[in-house]
Amino acid sequence: MNEKEKFLNDLNNSLHRIGRIMTVLTVLLLVAVPFLVSGIYGTSVDMKGFLAGIARVAIVYVPVAIVEFLVYAPMLGTGGSYLSFITGNVTNMKIPCAINAKDIAGTEVGTPENEIVTTLSTATSAIVTTLVIVAGVVLLVPLQPLLQSETLLPAFNNVVPALFGALGLKYFSKSPKIAVIPVLLMTLLCIFVPSMINQTSILIIPSGGLALLIGYLLFKKGKL
Repeated sequence: MNEKEKFLNDLNNSLHRIGRIMTVLTVLLLVAVPFLVSGIYGTSVDMKGFLAGIARVAIVYVPVAIVEFLVYAPMLGTGGSYLSFITGNVTNMKIPCAINAKDIAGTEVGTPENEIVTTLSTATSAIVTTLVIVAGVVLLVPLQPLLQSETLLPAFNNVVPALFGALGLKYFSKSPKIAVIPVLLMTLLCIFVPSMINQTSILIIPSGGLALLIGYLLFKKGKL
């Protein structure tokens, strides 16, 4: 093992070590919130209701979390994955930043260079998001008339679709044979069942699985 490989191996091990520690601390802090609030107000937590609430949330979000991890981890790399899943806003903030940074830097998924680029981009995204939130809290009252403007409200409601539409088009155009059927089916589903528009995390599962199946079949037939 040469010096570069040793450095990258040590870096990867340190990222995993720090990431696991911070992930465990984050989960503990989140779970501790109701107990902390009950301690401040001198009450006790209803453990039956607490566990029932966690179970209801877990039924929906555990499968989604597993799928998101399997789909996003290769794109984000080690450091980017830990940062993204701890700080949140994975789909609407971290993934677009990581993909855009990867394209600008011209790195390939799975390379040390891409690992560094995605880690820096997700960290920058987290810092900028925090600063924007702080600025938003400070300026919430002065900007309230603007934020509630009927003219700008449609724009705010379509920020995420516009962002992912622009990003998605570039990747769909690279593999139209794979993308056309999942995109068409998901579009029709959202048109005829409008409530599914707000369930994008759940729709990732069938659409991603369908894309993988189509890609596999086309590969087996020698059409890719």
